Amino acid sequence: MGARVNQIYQPNRDELVLTLRSYSGSKKLLLSARSNTARVNFCAQTPENPVQPPMFCMLLRKRLGGGKLIGVRQRGCDRILALDFECTNELGDFVTLSVVCEIMGMYSNIIIVNRDTGVIVDALKRVDLTSNSERYVLPNIPYELPKAQEKYNILETIPEEIAEAIIGLPAEMPLNKAILHTVQGVSPLICRELEYRVQEDATNRITGFLYDRLIDEITRLKQITETCGGTPVTVYREDGRPLDVAFIPIEQYGSFAKTEQNESFNAAIDNFYAERDSKERMRVKSHSLNKLLHNLCDRTARKLQKQHTELSRCADREELRICGDLLQANLYRIERGASFVEAENYYDPEGKTKIIKLNPALSPAANAQKYYKDYQKAKNAEIALAEQIEKGRAELKYLESTLDNVQRAENERELSQIREELCEQGYLRKPRGKQQKLQKLPPRTYTTTDGFTVYVGRNNRQNDQLTKAAAKNDIWLHTKDIHGSHVIIAAEGKEVSNTAVLEAARLAAYHSKARESSNVPVDYTLVRNVSKPAGAKPGMVIYVNNKTVYVDPKKEI
Repeated sequence: MGARVNQIYQPNRDELVLTLRSYSGSKKLLLSARSNTARVNFCAQTPENPVQPPMFCMLLRKRLGGGKLIGVRQRGCDRILALDFECTNELGDFVTLSVVCEIMGMYSNIIIVNRDTGVIVDALKRVDLTSNSERYVLPNIPYELPKAQEKYNILETIPEEIAEAIIGLPAEMPLNKAILHTVQGVSPLICRELEYRVQEDATNRITGFLYDRLIDEITRLKQITETCGGTPVTVYREDGRPLDVAFIPIEQYGSFAKTEQNESFNAAIDNFYAERDSKERMRVKSHSLNKLLHNLCDRTARKLQKQHTELSRCADREELRICGDLLQANLYRIERGASFVEAENYYDPEGKTKIIKLNPALSPAANAQKYYKDYQKAKNAEIALAEQIEKGRAELKYLESTLDNVQRAENERELSQIREELCEQGYLRKPRGKQQKLQKLPPRTYTTTDGFTVYVGRNNRQNDQLTKAAAKNDIWLHTKDIHGSHVIIAAEGKEVSNTAVLEAARLAAYHSKARESSNVPVDYTLVRNVSKPAGAKPGMVIYVNNKTVYVDPKKEI
């Protein structure tokens, strides 16, 4: 209590970050209303702040900036948290504003309420008649709490009463569903864990010692809730990815998952959601680029398919020339107005005859010339189509590599550089008006265990710059026939070790489309053996005298 709001950010449409300053230091409080990760916690890593703050963020800065935190309220065990701030209005008078965080899955919201009047100032997600006919969330109307669920508050109810309510539900159902249906504020994970501890696959129709177990488990849960105790744990899958987070040890997964204890509940939540939120934020921000590049890839692929079909038709052009030659040799035998002629095919080793279709409206000589013209047309079309197909393949390869860059982008600045690249290549229109430029990111830099510096490009343009700026005796690496980043090992006059090559190859595999694969082939060669063809798209190179190493990409490297 007593901390003041120093800064306010809105990284995206579903999140707010309040920097709270107190005598003990500053902390960043994350308020998330995203449907699958809604929560309130202090965050160690601040989400990237947009260049232009949204209107809701600007309103908060005006109304809430400099406000002092004077209270935190929660209705029972419902996931509704109100943060009360003492602020000053335009006239310099003190007012109390409440930031109400409603953590309700897809209906999660962050609402600013004037507590003195009970009127809504604004909300992160406005709710009107078109989206909800029971409860409106709009500026300048009274704030109403969501309708309370008909569930038991574990802080105010004895365990025996809760147990009776669970077994007394009208319908038979799995025990975890019955607990979720009866107790306020418990997650599906905790309900499943309670069922597992009572008896796996039990229903709410339990009796005898199983009923006693249920009361014991509810009693333990009540004690943990009353004392704000418990153990902050994170559950991990077999492959190391986080699966869930809880305040009690989780045993239901057995050997299929492992649990790890955290130093605090906040650390457990922040660590668990950090990677998931980062991917979700980038998915939202890169949606338009992903859609554009997917459409361009599909269009280019369809165009290539059509060109291949047309090219296959040109394969029979020699038949046209043969028909022309045979007609020319048999002009004296062809009657004017004939629809076909049967002539000896002297191109056939067996000397068989060939039936040649004719246009009755043309003379025999004109029919022969038409076959020659069609032959020449098919020949020219084949040459043109071969060139177009080659260009189309290069374009498709470039678009797919750019799409891979977008999908692996880690922040908005990387996306901004990709947008600039697409504008230069003519795939995007340059935005009108003066645009605030984001600072360009340098290439990713790593150091091998034996001291060599490794550079990894973030996008196609940076790949070109890396390769062009590298010394001739540096080592260049890239995944074999797989879209990915260019990787450079700076030799600095020394002989590059096999250890450095292996570690750099693992980096190349990790920063590629094969990130989730194993035994990934990575080509490497001296930079002097790498060249860029004239007119080639950004990031497109050819190389010779290369060797290949097979590695497993791992994030830990």
